[in-house]
Amino acid sequence: MNGFFLVVGLILCFLVFLVLYRVIFGPGVFNRIAAISAIGTKTLIILLIMGFLYNRVEMFVDISMVYALLNFIGCIAAAKYLEMEK
Repeated sequence: MNGFFLVVGLILCFLVFLVLYRVIFGPGVFNRIAAISAIGTKTLIILLIMGFLYNRVEMFVDISMVYALLNFIGCIAAAKYLEMEK
């Protein structure tokens, strides 16, 4: 089972780099913000997979909850800032 989680984690890391392309070369600011949010979500899942691999799920769930909250607040703050710009 650890091998499965390791492969899924590596695939997610590869997907993070694909989405990073959208962050760097995105057609607009809103697409870049959505891509950053997607990277945060993928990172959250990678953290949970690491918790399964290290048999410390309860600790990594707490870390991932804080990370998800920061990701959400960051996206809301960026959207509010861009709304005020217009």
